[in-house]
Amino acid sequence: MRFRRTTTRPADGSFAGTEVELTAMTRDLEAIHHEVSLPRLHQAVGEWTEHVRTSRRGFLVGAGAVAGGALLAACSSGAVGSSKAVGSPHATSSPATLTGDLAVAGLAASLENLAVGAYDAGIRAATAGKLGTVPPAVVTFATTARSQHAQHGQAWNSILTAAGHKAITAPDPVLGPMITQQLGQVHDVVGLAKLALSLEDVAAATYQAGIGSLSSTSAVKVAASIQPVELQHAAILLFALGQYPVPNAFSPTSGARPVSDLKG
Repeated sequence: MRFRRTTTRPADGSFAGTEVELTAMTRDLEAIHHEVSLPRLHQAVGEWTEHVRTSRRGFLVGAGAVAGGALLAACSSGAVGSSKAVGSPHATSSPATLTGDLAVAGLAASLENLAVGAYDAGIRAATAGKLGTVPPAVVTFATTARSQHAQHGQAWNSILTAAGHKAITAPDPVLGPMITQQLGQVHDVVGLAKLALSLEDVAAATYQAGIGSLSSTSAVKVAASIQPVELQHAAILLFALGQYPVPNAFSPTSGARPVSDLKG
């Protein structure tokens, strides 16, 4: 088999490329990720979490001052027996409580969780022989992409937990059932690649939309450091499927996941 820069694929349902080429692309993908993308992501996450922690400290100081003032007022008025108490911020349990940039972080985490789950399912099916003959290089690429999605999800969740929220461990609540259904209809490696490509396209579009909607500079940096990786995944899948790897001069936002779906 040979990779072809066309818009068609082999009639037998196999990949339009060699294992050597796919292996080389995956190796380059991982090298760029560790040398460029991941360091930038860690730096951006560090900036955002520090901003979040600073904001929380300011909130707690302000809340303490208000509570102290209220307590003094109550004592001076003789209302010592009041049963009301001032609580501190605690980890929330529902994505519906997320707002602003943190809502985008929650959505992104749920989308990365979905990608991890989809790649896991695909890898299990491939190694169990349920997709016919699957070249080892395909599994290597899937494993690599899955690992990178997991790292992205961990980055978003570290921001949420720094802000006092629980990590988002569930997949995208609307897109998840659709992907599960589509996975049940995949019977060969090409079908799996097409499904993975659709997920990568949605992720890239969601990050592109997020870059335009996020308010803090550090939040934009996080999204901007992840989106190119999703586009790289998509490019490799397109090339392996015999399609032109860069179909758009600019990254589109069509198909981006809305934050409203996370909130229910």
